[in-house]
Amino acid sequence: MNATYLEKAKEKMPNIPLLVNVVSKRVRQLNAGQRPLIKPDTPDMDHLDLALKEIAEGKLSAELGEVTSPKADLGRSLLAF
Repeated sequence: MNATYLEKAKEKMPNIPLLVNVVSKRVRQLNAGQRPLIKPDTPDMDHLDLALKEIAEGKLSAELGEVTSPKADLGRSLLAF
């Protein structure tokens, strides 16, 4: 993992649990074949570093919103990209 990308991503998304969830979901998307939103540093750049770099460069963000479904537990949040 590239520590520089991690620090820059934490500046953009200081909520660490949210950052972990966003990176995790994005890595799964990249593993499934989605194209990166940025140019990789190398052709074999690790998907974790790609996801962190996307966040660091402001190409990927997330926000927390309240779940409004009547069946949802009160206080739970929905992760939206």
